[in-house]
Amino acid sequence: MEKIDVWFDKEGDLLEVSIGKPKKGFFKPIEDEDAFVRVDSETGKIVGFTILNFTKRFKKSNNQHFKLPLPLKLD
Repeated sequence: MEKIDVWFDKEGDLLEVSIGKPKKGFFKPIEDEDAFVRVDSETGKIVGFTILNFTKRFKKSNNQHFKLPLPLKLD
């Protein structure tokens, strides 16, 4: 089972989630503004995601739940 790390930078209003050990990769924007997936350069698998303006987005949600168009499949 992969380890999942969650990191929040309050000052930068940034949420980052990493799946597994840190790998070399790149960020790829998704449909949602201010949201990116991190892709492993070797395998092409998604190994994390980043959400900019996280608290602003969370405050806009009435029920404190929101969805991102994030194509994520954990093996």
